[in-house]
Amino acid sequence: MRLKKIIIALMTALTFYGTMNVAASTEIAEAKTTKVYKSNLSKANQKAKNWIAYHESRGSYHARNGRYIGRYQLSASYLHGNYSKSNQEKAADHYVKARYGSWVHAKKHWQTYGWY
Repeated sequence: MRLKKIIIALMTALTFYGTMNVAASTEIAEAKTTKVYKSNLSKANQKAKNWIAYHESRGSYHARNGRYIGRYQLSASYLHGNYSKSNQEKAADHYVKARYGSWVHAKKHWQTYGWY
């Protein structure tokens, strides 16, 4: 009977250790794969970007409207299936630069037409 209790205690400890080890490994892997995107915008462009984000989604990265997703309501295909905050920021900056040249111009377009 005592041997059975020892075996159960040992198996419980090993299971707990394995669970903790897997959790730690997962956290380390996530930390290594998480990339942070930092845009180098002027204050005016950052202000315009924040204005658009508020008017498109109230600033939510999780907002959805049909095929438009996230903080900047970009097309799902434009985000290539990656809806992370970092990718939304990067894709929005690329989109605005290609289409309008700057966030300030994108904001002016939004104010005129109600979209950017």
